Amino acid sequence: MALTLNETRKTKPDSAPLHAEIIAIGSELLTPNRTDTNSLWLTQQLNSLGITLRQKTIVGDDEQCLEDTLRDALKRTRVILSTGGLGPTEDDITRKVYARVLRRPLVFHPEILDRIRHLFESRGMKMSPNNERQALVPQDAEILPNPNGTAPGILIRNQDQVIAILPGPPREMQPMFTNYVRPVLEPLSGGLRLRQRILRVSGMGESAVDNLIAPVYQRYTNPATTILFNKTDIEVHLTATAPTEAEADRLIDEVAVQVEEKLGENLFAHQGETLEQVVALKLTVKGYTIATAESCTGGLIAARLTDIPGSSKYFLQGAVTYSNEAKTQVLGVPADLIATHGAVSPEVAESMARGIKERSGATIGVGVTGIAGPDGGTTEKPVGLVYIGIADDVGTTHRKLILPGDRERIRWLTSQAALDLVRRRYLL
Repeated sequence: MALTLNETRKTKPDSAPLHAEIIAIGSELLTPNRTDTNSLWLTQQLNSLGITLRQKTIVGDDEQCLEDTLRDALKRTRVILSTGGLGPTEDDITRKVYARVLRRPLVFHPEILDRIRHLFESRGMKMSPNNERQALVPQDAEILPNPNGTAPGILIRNQDQVIAILPGPPREMQPMFTNYVRPVLEPLSGGLRLRQRILRVSGMGESAVDNLIAPVYQRYTNPATTILFNKTDIEVHLTATAPTEAEADRLIDEVAVQVEEKLGENLFAHQGETLEQVVALKLTVKGYTIATAESCTGGLIAARLTDIPGSSKYFLQGAVTYSNEAKTQVLGVPADLIATHGAVSPEVAESMARGIKERSGATIGVGVTGIAGPDGGTTEKPVGLVYIGIADDVGTTHRKLILPGDRERIRWLTSQAALDLVRRRYLL
C-alpha cells in the first residue's frame, strides 16, 4: 500500500551535515592538458568526515576573479579549502587576495624564510629572492608545516568559518590536509559520517531508470538518491549521513534492496564496479574463457577485459580484424559471405565470433562489426549500426544495435553492449 504524504518515511540525521567548498587556483587547470585531481581527493576526504561538498570552483591566476569567488564562498559556506597559488612567482596570488578579502595584513615570518633558505642549501642551490613571498602569512593565521615543499599552508579561523589554504602539488597538499586540517574539521562535522553506494545499470535509459525506481527513493530523504548517465551506463548514487558509518550503511541498505529488486537483471553492479570487472569476476568463478574479434571497436573490448589484474585466467585471445581481408585470413570468415551480406552484417558478426572461438579454444567467442563514423554510413546501413556476434559450443547468435553519438561514443557503447550481452547470456 502506498504511503500518504504524512506517512512518508523520514530518516534525516539529528543535525544537518556540514557543507564545504573547494577553490582550485591556477590558470593551468583551465587548459585541456591538466585535471584538478586535488578536488577529487579532497572531496573523498570530506565525505569520509560526513562533510558534503556544496561547490567546487576552478579559478585562473586572476586577482579579481579569485576575490569574487572567495567573497561569494564566505557568504554561504563554513568550510573553504583552497589549493594552489602559494608559489614564489608573480602569478601566485592566493596569499594577497585572501589577506585583502579577510582584512588581515600579510605578516612576514623570518622562521619560514630560514627554513626555505635551508631547504635550498641542502640541495646545493641558492634561494631566489622571490621566495621571500612565501614567508608572508595573513595576520593571526596558523602556519601549516610543509616538509615536502617550500610553501607552508595557512589555516584561518574567521568567526565560525574554517579556511584552509593549501599548496597545489598533491605530494604537499595531501599530507598537509591529513595531518593538520582534517583534525580541525573532524569535531565540526557533528560526529556525522557520510557513506555512498553506486549501483550501475545497463540496457536502460536515464528516464526509464528513474520512472522505475522513483516510487522507492521518493519516500526517503536520507539516503538521498541521484541518477546519473556516464559514457556507457546509468549510475544510481545513494548517499546517507548518520552518526556512524554502520548506521549510514544500514540506511542505504534499506533503499538499495528495494531499488535492486525493481531493476532486476539490468543492475550489474552493487558497489560501483565497472562492467568489465563484473564480467571478469564471473568468468573466473565459472571457469569460462573468452576471446574477441573486433572491427569497429579496434580492440576496445579486449583492452577493457585485460585491464583487470589476473585476466589471463579468462581471456585467451583478441584479434582486431579491421579490413575484409583480415576477417578472412585471421578468422576464416568466407569472402563470399562478406561479398553477399557486407562486412557490417549479422552473418559476418556471427562468423567472426565462431572464427575466434575455434582458433582460441575459448568457451565464448565475441565478434563485433559496425560503422563508427563519422563517414561510411548509408541509408540502409547508417553510422551507428553495429552487430555483435556470440558463439559457444551450442551455436551462434547476434544482436543488432543502432547507436547514437560520435565515433568515440559509438565505440564505447558497442564495447559496453558486448560485455553486457556476455553477462546476460552466460553469467547471471
